[in-house]
Amino acid sequence: MRIFKALLIRSIGERPVLKAICSLGKEEDSSEALRLDEVLRTAPAPKRQKCDHWSPCPPDTYAYRLLSGGGRDKYAKICFEDELILGEKRGNVARGINIAVMDYETGKVIETKYFDMYEGDNSGPMTKFIQSTPSKSLLFMVTHDDGSSKLQAQAKDAIEALGSKEIKNMKFRSSWVFVAAKGFELPAEIEREKINHSDQSKNRYSGWPAEIQIEGCIPKGLR
Repeated sequence: MRIFKALLIRSIGERPVLKAICSLGKEEDSSEALRLDEVLRTAPAPKRQKCDHWSPCPPDTYAYRLLSGGGRDKYAKICFEDELILGEKRGNVARGINIAVMDYETGKVIETKYFDMYEGDNSGPMTKFIQSTPSKSLLFMVTHDDGSSKLQAQAKDAIEALGSKEIKNMKFRSSWVFVAAKGFELPAEIEREKINHSDQSKNRYSGWPAEIQIEGCIPKGLR
């Protein structure tokens, strides 16, 4: 009850109302409510973490966050070590499957590229791009708009070989994000992949599902 009063007072913030609420309880309850209210008002704001994680990554790890596109206008994003690697502000994201390749040893960007999967013949070039990435690379993949219409079997096989469990379940306008390692193994607990299919009865946007995201901390020094 005491905590409830303090939170209610904190949310309202008006002193006349505060006094009225406090008068409903005992005098000591009122004093404690005021003390709690003061604590809540003066408590420091939570420290912002890398890539907007809720909690900090441990030392000797890389922070990452992948966000798929939402609808036509909310572009996909890839954050790595608190740097926007791929996104609208960088001008390197577009319809289809967007890929960022990172050097695992240095944490530096090797290349970012997008492949339109709604128009054109880009499945083959994407397959070659994936297969040509060097060993000891991290690959981050996110969809924007549609990543499946022109996606061919060879490209699906190449992504599946990196550990994807969902690439062959991709449907028209599915939201999809995926983290892969080439030349080394990621720990089993790492969040690596998520998919959300378009469903007219559940879609957040007209014709598109809600965007999805994954985030986590990748240990350095893996072999």
